[in-house]
Amino acid sequence: MGNRLTRKLEQFVRLSPTERLRLDKLAGKRQKVYRANEIILEERTKAEFVLLVVSGLAARCKILSEGRRQIMAFLIPGDLCDIEGFVLNAMDHDIIAVTETVCAHLAVVEELLTETSTLTRALWWSTMTDSAILRERIIDHGSRDARERICHLIYEMLVRYRVIGAADSHSFPFPVTQEMLADATGMTPVHVNRILSDLKADGLLRWKDKTVSILDVPRFKEIAQFDGCYLHLERTFQGDAEVSERAGDLL
Repeated sequence: MGNRLTRKLEQFVRLSPTERLRLDKLAGKRQKVYRANEIILEERTKAEFVLLVVSGLAARCKILSEGRRQIMAFLIPGDLCDIEGFVLNAMDHDIIAVTETVCAHLAVVEELLTETSTLTRALWWSTMTDSAILRERIIDHGSRDARERICHLIYEMLVRYRVIGAADSHSFPFPVTQEMLADATGMTPVHVNRILSDLKADGLLRWKDKTVSILDVPRFKEIAQFDGCYLHLERTFQGDAEVSERAGDLL
């Protein structure tokens, strides 16, 4: 099995053995362990390296002046935290470790992003997909009701974990608290608790030992009104057997 970044990028393009080796070397470079709730990258600071999540779970978040927090996206293994950092002078949000998280420091991504290669296109695809996920959160807050919002986020996470080979059928690790889920969906923890309880009672969801299981995928997907087009899993949508079996049944 290739590293998680490779498994993610090959949803867009077919990678040669040389390109796979190059990505393996990148992911195996200098790594750092971050404790749960530790700030990985802080707002208003300059990122010295592009960071790749190797293991664990991280999140993009913004802390408002009165202390309220908005989680904008969860970052799983294979996700790049700050690929835009080589252009911008400072981060405009925090990256935090949700659980103990290992990140690799990638010092040569700027070189990759400015050359002309398949890997360059794949990395820019990754960045644009991240932006599409953020746009989907705007739709969550503006147009989806509470039940749809929770279901959409959970279903998206299942697809993303399946793509990188880190989910077991319809179950995936999601060690977040209800407070974090509230911060990600613009709801109160009490409201989140009520929605999750209803989903469990309806036989749609099991959440046990920091693992989420969707028990009735068709119904859950219908409630979420999930359309995976925004994830731009091009080769899966094309039915490419090399990658489509990972998450194709969910789309």
